[in-house]
Amino acid sequence: MRALVHAELLKQRSTRTVAGLLAAMLGLVSAAVLLHSLALPAEELERIDLQRLVFGRGEFLATLFAALVGAMSITSEVRHGTIRATFLVSPKRERVVGAKVAVSIVVGASFGVAAGALAVGIGTVALGTRGIDVLLEGRDYALLVAGSAAAAALWAAIGVGVGAIVRNQVPTLVGICAWLLFFEGLLVGDASGLGDVGRFLPGAAAAAIGGQGPDGLLAPGAGLVLLAAYAAAATVVGMLATNRRDVA
Repeated sequence: MRALVHAELLKQRSTRTVAGLLAAMLGLVSAAVLLHSLALPAEELERIDLQRLVFGRGEFLATLFAALVGAMSITSEVRHGTIRATFLVSPKRERVVGAKVAVSIVVGASFGVAAGALAVGIGTVALGTRGIDVLLEGRDYALLVAGSAAAAALWAAIGVGVGAIVRNQVPTLVGICAWLLFFEGLLVGDASGLGDVGRFLPGAAAAAIGGQGPDGLLAPGAGLVLLAAYAAAATVVGMLATNRRDVA
């Protein structure tokens, strides 16, 4: 297992994909936080719940990009056919998936820390330039950054699991983006007609970990447990799907 983890780390370091996704994520985090901090009315930004939401754009984008990293760690190998050689070297396919999950969790956590720290830093400066007092305390900042790291790490694991199940890269990446950017937004909130069900979805659980919605989401600890359960389920199903399918 250790050799597989080292091999997966080498794959992640030797390709430009991870670096490109990291750069794109940081650029989008900067733009999103600045737009929200500078464009929204000052009287709205003086509310602590909205400040948490604005600073939480780092966590949201970190989970999205971490999920893409996780999914691409396996779908890229399937797409280019290198998965055959990987399985020849390591016939126990569940270990291969496990190694990808482990490394993706580390990469995802790194994405989360970077995005969370950048968001709170830019957001604090942007609000300060408008003369708006930041109501968040030290523990709020810590929860946002730590929550971003945890949510991104677990969503990276979910990405690996989904990639192992679907295998085809384009539908996998499009599906993840569509779920986080569109579908789940329709299912969370009073307008969805689902009541409290929406807050138990994986994207909402990720937001809850950072304490972004104390009134509409789960508590941070509950969100962490729920998202970990989603990640574990996706990993197990991904392992089973990989074991039962032939490699074309």
